[in-house]
Amino acid sequence: MSIYRTHILVPIDEGTVQAGVFEVKRTLEREIRERGLEGEVRVLETGTVGIVGKGVLLAVYPDRIYYSGMRPSDVALLVEEHLLKGRVPSSLKHAPLDLQDGAKVLHRTGLTLPQKRVVLDKAWKVAPDDMREVLASGGYAGLERIVADRMTPEAVIDEVKKSGLRGRGGAGFPTGLKWELTRNSPGGRKYIICNADEGEPGTFKDRLILEGDPHRIVEAMTIAGYAMGATKGYVYIRGEYALSIERMQKAIDQAREYGLLGPDVLEHGFAFDLEIKKGAGAYICGDETALLESLEGKRGNPRIKPPYPVAHGLWQEPTSVNNVETLANVPGIIARGAGWFRTMGTEKSSGTKVFTILGHVEHPGLVEVEMGTPLRELVFSYGGGVSGGRKFKAALLGGASGVFLPEGLLDVRMDFESLKENKAVLGSGAVLVMDEDASIVDMLFSILKFFAHESCGRCAPCRIGTRQLLNLAWKLRRGKGRETDLDTMLRLAELMCGTALCPLGQSVIMPVRSAIEYFRGEFEACVKKTTEEARV
Repeated sequence: MSIYRTHILVPIDEGTVQAGVFEVKRTLEREIRERGLEGEVRVLETGTVGIVGKGVLLAVYPDRIYYSGMRPSDVALLVEEHLLKGRVPSSLKHAPLDLQDGAKVLHRTGLTLPQKRVVLDKAWKVAPDDMREVLASGGYAGLERIVADRMTPEAVIDEVKKSGLRGRGGAGFPTGLKWELTRNSPGGRKYIICNADEGEPGTFKDRLILEGDPHRIVEAMTIAGYAMGATKGYVYIRGEYALSIERMQKAIDQAREYGLLGPDVLEHGFAFDLEIKKGAGAYICGDETALLESLEGKRGNPRIKPPYPVAHGLWQEPTSVNNVETLANVPGIIARGAGWFRTMGTEKSSGTKVFTILGHVEHPGLVEVEMGTPLRELVFSYGGGVSGGRKFKAALLGGASGVFLPEGLLDVRMDFESLKENKAVLGSGAVLVMDEDASIVDMLFSILKFFAHESCGRCAPCRIGTRQLLNLAWKLRRGKGRETDLDTMLRLAELMCGTALCPLGQSVIMPVRSAIEYFRGEFEACVKKTTEEARV
């Protein structure tokens, strides 16, 4: 086995593919061969490093030097300077932004700063389709512990319950409790489903997890299947996620080949297998019951609850539906124990959380930090602050169904309890930053337009309510509204919250209430402008 002095990691995701990463990789490999460096330098495809929107990225290890915006014409300079002469070509380097006071560096910012990575631990440093590397880096250690320690299904569930792991898809329901309810529900067959539909605007964490470490999800679902007594699992992936689907399928095939899936997993006497199902791009299928309907070949409309999927899920059998990020925490919990997981985060929100930082920030991308990390740290340390040196105005947390938070709440801690105290939600983990010139009126209009488009129309409160809210927002945005329209919007959104069939209609209150509560003056200014123009 060759020992290399340098590894060049080439992150492959949908963004870098569109930027031409494979041409850069081929040029790099050719240049290394021509320079006689094949025995010293290894080029390795990996998942994301978390940086997005910066073109093709390369990470050189063990130097921990990142290069961004790479083109085939840049490769010769990198090889000549870095690999042969040991000098970093500054014109290519992806450098963190230094926040300075004169000549003094106060602190560095950017997504290359150290992070507490659990979910994304291997996503950026291991080839996701190389089974030998996956196993050598600790992959399937959780499943191995179950077999080696002869853990019972009840013991596995108890470990997950002790960890305090809660759903990372938005609801925050205790994962261990969901598994326990599914296991204890009577049924002829049980199912575990990974919800990788990810339709929330501004959210792409699940896609990057699947692209970077698909074997983690295979392992997690196998563990869940064993714990709940399920013999079959489905990964419901958004159809547009071509690379996620490709890598997930390859991971499933490799796991079968190594005896990690199939009729006798690791010769331990239990059967479990996985299958991928492609979603058709409906936002409503992010709801677990609509997802189940879609899996059964029907239109993805939500079901009336109760009964809940843990008792009557897929084909009316007990079913546990878990988000990608939720499942990605499971292998580490089983391999290293619930106590280890509880050393991170807060007492009631243990572990880490993956956030997507977007909008008016210097460094958009993906970051994983401990639960309870302040919003200010996400925006100004990892995100590098508001782009162009402009002032912070607001952040929309959790995607379209999230909450607008003003500057006065920048120090709120990003965990379930702290956000709940401030009428906010963790949601999908999207953090959309807006600068001083952003229009909250326009943002709310866009959100309501999205909801009206994505409503399945099954229940009247959502079908009619989203349209009425959109019409009111359109009037305000065009300067044709009245001040009483704001209170009408609030009452209508609150009515929808209490009567709509599924989370789509129920969650409209979050962006509407927060936008009007924190930025009412901006809406009133539209009304005032209309009134003044009418007088003239």
